[in-house]
Amino acid sequence: MATDCIPQVAFSFHNTRQRVIASFDTEHATTDGGLPLLKAVDEKLGLIERLAGALHDRRDPIRTQHSYRALLSQRIYGLACGYEDANDAARLAHDPMHKLVVDRDPIVGRALAAQPTLSRFENAVDSKDLYRMAEALADTVIASERHHRRRRRPKLITIDLDPTDDAAYGQQELVFFNGHYKNWCYLPVVATIAFDEESDQKLVTAMLRPGNVGASHGAIGLLRRLVVKLRHAFPRTRLRVRLDGGFTDPDLFTFLENHRLDYLVGMPGNSKLKGISAELMSEAEALSEKSGETERAWGEVDYRTRRWERHRRVVIKAEMTRLAGRDPRRNARFVVTNLRMKPERVYAIYRRRGDQENRIKELKHDLALGRTSCTRFLANQLRVLMTAAAYVLMQQLRRHAAGTSCAHAQVSTLRLRLLKVAAWLQRSVRRIQVHLPVSFAWRDDWLCIARRLGAIPP
Repeated sequence: MATDCIPQVAFSFHNTRQRVIASFDTEHATTDGGLPLLKAVDEKLGLIERLAGALHDRRDPIRTQHSYRALLSQRIYGLACGYEDANDAARLAHDPMHKLVVDRDPIVGRALAAQPTLSRFENAVDSKDLYRMAEALADTVIASERHHRRRRRPKLITIDLDPTDDAAYGQQELVFFNGHYKNWCYLPVVATIAFDEESDQKLVTAMLRPGNVGASHGAIGLLRRLVVKLRHAFPRTRLRVRLDGGFTDPDLFTFLENHRLDYLVGMPGNSKLKGISAELMSEAEALSEKSGETERAWGEVDYRTRRWERHRRVVIKAEMTRLAGRDPRRNARFVVTNLRMKPERVYAIYRRRGDQENRIKELKHDLALGRTSCTRFLANQLRVLMTAAAYVLMQQLRRHAAGTSCAHAQVSTLRLRLLKVAAWLQRSVRRIQVHLPVSFAWRDDWLCIARRLGAIPP
């Protein structure tokens, strides 16, 4: 029988004799029972501790109920579980698993922070706090990679920077109309590193920028800090920088060359380059007409724009693209580089930066990188860094899933298979027991990852 205090509903299915009653009457239960895995990842990394240590808490300690570490933990774990908004705190304040990973007693511990407290926290940071947080994030990732590769020194580290649009629909500071993306937006840039020939790109930082800046805005400062950190951690490793077509700024090229960095930078086509590549395009067109397939011709040229102080090598790909049901299409691509490899090899290396788009899609669609709805620009930068921190934890979780069905899973799949599991928590004097379903579909993978993270039989 339904009561005012126990919401329940009844279903009558066609082929079922008994009525099916669904009632919300189980206390100390959660739908995020897999969070101990992510907590164990952070215990190994020490990421949230470092991020909290970068913040200057200006509040009166006598009137403070939630530490900055607890607030960061609440937001970062919430983002990892798909709760992208501070308003979700109203539903999670008493969730036993979220209390547990914020280091509170899951049964009798104090409730988590409410939305107003989280909003005050997000709006309390200043630019120095955010700078230290970004440094702490990069330092944590690089230190983790150095430890992971201590037995086999990498020969090459590739740094990728990629801007993306973050559409805005309110009155946020520094939101402007961007002609390239054709909307009002911010223009965050995401930085990742990859080792040797590995395809997996590790996020090291994410920086929010006004919507009307060029793609290369702030790139030199960001690269300078990363290069110093990477050369300190991997002193004998070659560094390579890979950028898309918005980064052809002369000062950036000067920086890359003065710091002895290999680089591959995409370059937008112009009338002069298209004229130079015309002969190659004719060659590709002839090959395509003969084979009926997409064909390419390769070349290179020493080229100098009016803004460059000297000539640089530009690799040319002239492609005639043929797709079923479509007219043949000319496709010319240009890459500025100081590598001395064959043009085909240079472009093959440059193409790998396309995987950066997958990282950005995960950040946007799975972890709400675009949830920058605060009025203050700095508060939105904090949200971007918390999203980046959640992504770093999920990447480390994926690393420990090697050999399982989650080894190459995207963030949304990792969340669904490993974190989103119903659980019931019990507490005694000696232990906290997390009861998980016997029929949990990903039980074996979950247990395998838990053991790799240091879990042992009780």
